[in-house]
Amino acid sequence: MKPYALIDLHCDTLADRKYANTLDDPERMLSLSSIPEGIHWAQFYAVFIPDEEQGQAAVDYFEKNRLNFQRQMKLYSDRVAPCRGAADMEAAWAAGKTAAFLTIENGTPINGDLSRIKTLADQGVCCMTLVWNGDYEIGSGHTTQKGLTDFGRAVIPELEKHGILIDVSHLNDAGFSDLLTIAKKPFVATHSNARSICGHKRNLTDDMIREMVKRDCLIGLNYFVNFLEDDGIVDSLDSLHRHIEHFFALGAQKNLALGSDFDGATLPDCLNTPTKAAGIYEHLLRRGMSETLAQGILYKNAQEFFRKNLP
Repeated sequence: MKPYALIDLHCDTLADRKYANTLDDPERMLSLSSIPEGIHWAQFYAVFIPDEEQGQAAVDYFEKNRLNFQRQMKLYSDRVAPCRGAADMEAAWAAGKTAAFLTIENGTPINGDLSRIKTLADQGVCCMTLVWNGDYEIGSGHTTQKGLTDFGRAVIPELEKHGILIDVSHLNDAGFSDLLTIAKKPFVATHSNARSICGHKRNLTDDMIREMVKRDCLIGLNYFVNFLEDDGIVDSLDSLHRHIEHFFALGAQKNLALGSDFDGATLPDCLNTPTKAAGIYEHLLRRGMSETLAQGILYKNAQEFFRKNLP
């Protein structure tokens, strides 16, 4: 059984130093041609900014990839449409097209200038992963102990003001705690799992999950083997299912979504194509989950979140 739709909150398929036709590259895990027929698909396409790109170089790197995204939206316009919110997404689905959202992973393209946030919003960016793994002008990733910087604290209300979703995936525990004192609107973790099930620091603690549930946030399940199992051995969808059960035990039935990390991580054989990801739906039904809850994970929770939180 196929789901009606699937919304995926994170992939690294877009960004490339060669700026080629990445969105329909048959060598990538995710391509427009590999999306299963009969499923309305929505994809967050992240421009990941590597650590070596800093200052103006980060701005330039983002800009080249943004222009490549726009070019490919025109090149493949018969199959994909750029989107900024739920209405755009639903219009794309009605036209039989994949809904494509532009996002940023690592906030270095702000380049110390808060006015850049409005520019990014005007350019169509709908979500920003604040940091990656290291130490940046906004804050720090899971490999450090630092929280948000003074500049990072100023970034949060500006992102909220201009309708760019704040993504806490990669943000370390101190930074997450800092964010809670500043954020006024619901935020997202586009590709993170439950730390109680797999102890990697990139995953969310139970307290983080409870807080996100209380604030009506959205959490995308990551398929990366090292975020699913401590030993990185994933033999079946049961590994993902254990995380889902734990999230549900903490009250996240309406907060859980998908965030594959296609083309950005090592994925298990059972989740390394769009068709296999769509198979999550049937797996959940076989395991006794109601259609309502399963559809929530596949698309309805994210769809409702977009309706409330994206312009």
